[in-house]
Amino acid sequence: MSIIGIIAVSNCSRIPENNDPILGIWARVETSNIDGKNTDTTREEWIFNDVYLGRYQSYSNSKLVFYTDFKWSVDNGTYTIIYGDPQVTDVSVNLMKAQDPEILALGNGSVFATRE
Repeated sequence: MSIIGIIAVSNCSRIPENNDPILGIWARVETSNIDGKNTDTTREEWIFNDVYLGRYQSYSNSKLVFYTDFKWSVDNGTYTIIYGDPQVTDVSVNLMKAQDPEILALGNGSVFATRE
């Protein structure tokens, strides 16, 4: 009886595998000229994991300046990112797999981030 109980409990506790195509690291990099000699590089990074959570990080000239966690969900191909910090506005994007590299696009078609 105890063996059957152990098998039943172990089968119920399996975590379903998530193979969503958004999993991984996505980034957006912007470079601006400050005074003609120096440049300022801003990098934003979204790391999506398989339990519908992730980490957003912002860098200025390779120095981490801000980070927060986020939750994500998908509904009919639209991904919603809900940040844990009110300083960052929640966003909905669509995955464009036909692009090379793959991109996350906003509703108006502009590039939100590209796959790394």
